[in-house]
Amino acid sequence: MINKDLLDILACPKCKGPVRLTEAADGLVCEKCRLLYEIRDDIPVMLIDEAKDLDRQEG
Repeated sequence: MINKDLLDILACPKCKGPVRLTEAADGLVCEKCRLLYEIRDDIPVMLIDEAKDLDRQEG
């Protein structure tokens, strides 16, 4: 689980906007960019190249 203090300071590396924890707590979502950053072994992977495009997954 991500520490609340850490979550408060994390930002999307693409747009610098806020991110939120997914309901399953397995990733961080940027609503503006529609990107999902996975959390692996309790470490958020904040790499744009590894982010999942939410629009592509839903379609």
